[in-house]
Amino acid sequence: MAPISIRALNRATLERQLLLRRAELTAEEAVARLLGLQAQNTRPPYFQLWSRLAGFDPYELSELLETRAAVRMVTMRSTIHLHTADDALTLRPLVQAARERELKVFRGGLAGVGLDRLAELARDLVEERPRTMKELREYLLKEWPDADPLALTVAARCRLPLVQVTPRGLWGRSGQVTLTTVDRWLGRPSVPAPDPDETVLRYLRAFGPASVKDMQMWAGLTRLAGVFERLRPQLITLQGPGGAELFDLPDAPRPDEDTPAPPRFLPEFDNLLLAHADHTRVIPAEYRGRNGKGNQVFGSFLLDGFLAGIWRLKEQGATATLRIEPFARLTRSDRAALAEEAERLLTGMTRAGVHDIGFGALDG
Repeated sequence: MAPISIRALNRATLERQLLLRRAELTAEEAVARLLGLQAQNTRPPYFQLWSRLAGFDPYELSELLETRAAVRMVTMRSTIHLHTADDALTLRPLVQAARERELKVFRGGLAGVGLDRLAELARDLVEERPRTMKELREYLLKEWPDADPLALTVAARCRLPLVQVTPRGLWGRSGQVTLTTVDRWLGRPSVPAPDPDETVLRYLRAFGPASVKDMQMWAGLTRLAGVFERLRPQLITLQGPGGAELFDLPDAPRPDEDTPAPPRFLPEFDNLLLAHADHTRVIPAEYRGRNGKGNQVFGSFLLDGFLAGIWRLKEQGATATLRIEPFARLTRSDRAALAEEAERLLTGMTRAGVHDIGFGALDG
């Protein structure tokens, strides 16, 4: 195996993630290329694409949700992702078994509950019209009054491919979480669980080079080693900085390690920071865990391709304030480059007429 340095691995990953230069792609093309966007909160997917696409307009992504060309639903790692409609119908079946295994944790609260019956009742309810979690929980408690309410709603979420319907997730609008099945929302059925081979290849194209553990971490799946072995003849292997075997597509881009990497502001829960078991390709060991404080997770910024600090945006009236907290002393040129990128962010992602950009510790 040919060795690959940490910087070369960093640059390869940034290239796949559209972070070395902003790409001339539509929002829908980018969402598909990246295999979805992490979307626990409603705004981060918009900021993920702003950092990756040239001339990105947040209303373009919002329109995809409104026209049902994209949806928000639980898929990888049991977290909310924003996917294209096609990927929602294929990736959720791929991880369905893993979602159902989660219910082992809630076994005590589901004593006497027939999970097939629960799924049937929940499907009928949410397909009659989209329902809130409160409505779903109260309905299921009528059938199983002694069950744990949280366990019942988790079971419904795990057994059924539920999407968060609009206006939830739209840019500049708000709405409570209201659910129906992806089949009903899109007007077409989910496909049977696909062969994982194609998803492995797409993962490598979006996040590679990567190990088996990396892919398993991203997907929340286990036992993928056999899939990689089956694909080995059409892949290349590299030796990662820690000695791990990394797989990659022969024709995938692997830029020189000295390729410039411009500053980038990433939102909380960005794909880049969550898609590998070994995060050192982006997060220096000394900064691991520093992009959050307690239960609060902040946006992260990259300098020279690596995590270098956190940021937070606040909008109040006509003023948008962006505070930047570096983890180490900045050079004058890095400070200027960050301020320039921050100004672009405020111009592109807020309507504020007054921009306040400052450096220092974030409050709270």
